[in-house]
Amino acid sequence: MLRIDAATPYSRDRAVDTLRALSILGVVLGHWLVSAVVLRAGGHLGGDSPLRHMPGLAPVTWLLQPLAVFFFVGGRVGSQSYASAMVRHIGYRAWLAQRLRQLFRPVAALLAVWSLVLLGLAAAGVAYETIRTLVQLAVSPLWFLCVYAVITAATPLIRRYAGRLAVAAFMVVAALDLVRGLAGDTGWVGMTRSLNVPAGWLVPYALGVLWAADGLTRRRYAVGMLVGGTAAVAVLVLWCDYPASMVGVPGAALSNLSPPSLAAVCFGVAQCGLGLLLCGPIRRLAGQPTEPIPVLPHSRPGASARATAGQFCWAAAALLNLSAMTVFLWHQTALLATTVVSAGFGQHFFALHTAPDNPLWVWCRLAWLPVFAGVLAVCWVAFRDLEWASRRPRR
Repeated sequence: MLRIDAATPYSRDRAVDTLRALSILGVVLGHWLVSAVVLRAGGHLGGDSPLRHMPGLAPVTWLLQPLAVFFFVGGRVGSQSYASAMVRHIGYRAWLAQRLRQLFRPVAALLAVWSLVLLGLAAAGVAYETIRTLVQLAVSPLWFLCVYAVITAATPLIRRYAGRLAVAAFMVVAALDLVRGLAGDTGWVGMTRSLNVPAGWLVPYALGVLWAADGLTRRRYAVGMLVGGTAAVAVLVLWCDYPASMVGVPGAALSNLSPPSLAAVCFGVAQCGLGLLLCGPIRRLAGQPTEPIPVLPHSRPGASARATAGQFCWAAAALLNLSAMTVFLWHQTALLATTVVSAGFGQHFFALHTAPDNPLWVWCRLAWLPVFAGVLAVCWVAFRDLEWASRRPRR
């Protein structure tokens, strides 16, 4: 812990890395809690969600749907990375290739492994319903990366017009949702609303670019984003028939996430405002230095000291950031591996193979989280080097 703290450059903003780590952790826990794989009467596996049976759990999604924070941090980091590349006379193509390599090199391993798994399942005569359920859950993180890659590629343009693009993207989502409300979500309206996917996630990314340019330094901006976004979500949910859940619910007439609705975008703006307000406390907790700490010759930093709680928190955030893509890509595989392997041996467990239709399921599901984490740790050991290698600059 002390070595990680000492090795971190004093100029690195620990709040940014911590916010990204928290967003990844929120996605993982959210999927593990709301993605149920149920053993059906016919012997096949099907998807389900406790949110379908217990709508009162919707407030949980307000904590475990942090995708806007990831895009917000991504906008800041992407803008700073491009600015650094320009200073070092690295062209746009080389910069973009490096950024995309960091995203998609680990994806190749996931697709290769799951291609072999699917071939094996098909050869074994596994039911089509089971294969479809497994594929949908295993590759579901990839849509997110595709959108992120497209917006990342537009970083130079976003840097020039960040504020205007954030407002324009917000208005696109609002206009398309208005059309849906007037004409229904069928035919050409449903197809047009697919524009909400890039537009909805462009809003927090552009705000992150503004953050990198010191455009959101005043506290009143963060407070305004938090209060305004929260008030808008309350109005949309209470009086405009938007779902309270910030993730998709099977069987629901409208999803706030597929594509992002106006409620989801407003919710994301509120999250970005909260993230800005938390930066100061996070920096203090993580021990953010304000100037270089001199190290005496022949001394080992922290040799006789004990790590503080803040140093432990920072070490955990730093380690998760180093393997963020690996954790993000393989967390659903960890859940599915636990579910399928146990079912393959004829073992059927409550809250692992049963319908999420009562509160006891939720509490028992929490007990499965350490098991999922253990399987994810195995995946991390197996595939972390691919992500680390993608971060090294090519010669």
